[in-house]
Amino acid sequence: MQATTQAKPALRIGPYEVDPPVVLAPMAGITNVAFRRLCREYGAGLYVCEMITSRALVERHPKTLEMITFAPDEHPRSMQLYGVDPITMGKAVQMIVDEGLADHVDMNFGCPVPKVTRKGGGSALPYKRRLFAEIVRAAVRAAEPAGIPVTVKFRIGIDDDHITYLDAGRLAEENGAAAVALHGRTAAQRYSGAADWSAIARLKEHVRTIPVLGNGDIFSAEDALRMMAETGCDGVVVGRGCLGRPWLFRDLQAAFAGEPIPPGPKLGEVAAVLRRHAELLADHMGEEKGLRDLRKHMAQYLRGFPVGSELRHRFGLVSSLAELDDLLGELDPDVPFPADAEGPRGRQGSPGRVVLPDGWLDDPDDLTVPAGAEVDHSGG
Repeated sequence: MQATTQAKPALRIGPYEVDPPVVLAPMAGITNVAFRRLCREYGAGLYVCEMITSRALVERHPKTLEMITFAPDEHPRSMQLYGVDPITMGKAVQMIVDEGLADHVDMNFGCPVPKVTRKGGGSALPYKRRLFAEIVRAAVRAAEPAGIPVTVKFRIGIDDDHITYLDAGRLAEENGAAAVALHGRTAAQRYSGAADWSAIARLKEHVRTIPVLGNGDIFSAEDALRMMAETGCDGVVVGRGCLGRPWLFRDLQAAFAGEPIPPGPKLGEVAAVLRRHAELLADHMGEEKGLRDLRKHMAQYLRGFPVGSELRHRFGLVSSLAELDDLLGELDPDVPFPADAEGPRGRQGSPGRVVLPDGWLDDPDDLTVPAGAEVDHSGG
């Protein structure tokens, strides 16, 4: 069924116009320079790198420095930072300013992964209202002289009993954030169930002076249009929906321009996209490492297509471009895009208890940074 497309004013984040109003969410192990370039080739927008830990950046961890690679034509260069200490966060942003490492900083207060929340980070942190505000303020102060906008992403709360998103939105706005983004789930939900878009609408009513972006369950251009219409949000953040489907950004560009949404690609076009992804990864990592990295994407690219289990297995073990070319040659290029490929993608899992530091919920106004809280590696 063809959704009604609509023209939408461009999203502005600081000095940058983001048109269409679409942001690629940072995803650990996914949104490296190769994947971002592949997505950018399908449309404009803002494309955020993998999560970078403020401590690891300041300490110049070799893997972290490799992860902040941007393509020469990538602009604005968008870096997501994670941190729990205002001092370290300020130093990290100052380093970005001094060394010209990025043009936009997005702050991660939405990660639900236990190794992050048990240290008080990610989606656990907005519960500590004063500490959250200090971290945002430290980043904004360091970034402001260079004209670098700082945005903040968070979830609804820790769980249904500890809702934080309205306070987080207000505090981010008061402390100079250029925009906020809400994933419509609690940390306890992780990626299970359905995102609560009504919370995005409430946040939009609550935060009046900066853009509000919505995130959660956008798996098609139609979903993005529906979220915008239902919530009044100023833009959308797309994560799992583009896994194995970077052409989603082409569809989004068309939809927000009021143009017909293109039909899904035939298997031959998907094969060409997969090959392009392989080339970009090989250029970035070297052929052997790049092709190993590509394996994680195979199931999503081939999802729903009538590709036999034996051939799928071989795709999952690919180790060279030549081997990939041989496998792609066995696909029927005329197979149409399958209906089974639509809908949710990526991890979903089950809800679960959020792991928190001892006594974390005792005092939401406590400014104490948990001992050992600063994760020393990037990527989530």
